[in-house]
Amino acid sequence: MDQHTIGEDESPGDVIARVVREDILAGRLAAGERLVEEAIAKQFGVSRVPVREALGQLEGEGFVTIVRYRGATVSTTLRKDNRELLEVRRGLEVLAAQLAAHNRGGSVSAELAAIAQSTSGPVDDRSVGRSFHDLVAVASGNDQLRELLTTVSRRVAWGLGDDPTASQHDHAVLAAAILRGASVQAGFLMDEHLRRDEHGSDTPD
Repeated sequence: MDQHTIGEDESPGDVIARVVREDILAGRLAAGERLVEEAIAKQFGVSRVPVREALGQLEGEGFVTIVRYRGATVSTTLRKDNRELLEVRRGLEVLAAQLAAHNRGGSVSAELAAIAQSTSGPVDDRSVGRSFHDLVAVASGNDQLRELLTTVSRRVAWGLGDDPTASQHDHAVLAAAILRGASVQAGFLMDEHLRRDEHGSDTPD
């Protein structure tokens, strides 16, 4: 696996999943193309065990379809599945923002205040301990909603745009609305924020 950079917390299966995911998104692997375990294992210089782990992870994310006795193929419904999941995520995030505003930030109001007051540049999530969207989910006070968001967000995060400056502004305005208890405005702002993220993404057919 020398030709692939391994992250500090990555296992061989994580590396394989990341590289295959990148190949699918870049169009180097086409929809419906077979993913042969033996060939992938040889490519990465590993046994089939981490390959199976990687393919299972990619199946959970919607990139790969695995059929018993037939093996794995690149998903043929990736764009449709991603679009539907983004719609589900947006609805859940809007609800979380509204509940968070009702609670005026709840147990994470101080962390949201730090984001609301930061206008000079992107906030490093590590400085507040967790991502902005996780903060909103925690602030909602609804553990079931947070669990659903975690599951859905894991599957669609790769399909979103990445504009740190725009996100910083959106997060600051959203955090301020939540702290004011403006639930209708918070829901509207979250919807607009996520729509911009979705429009900034480009997933393959």
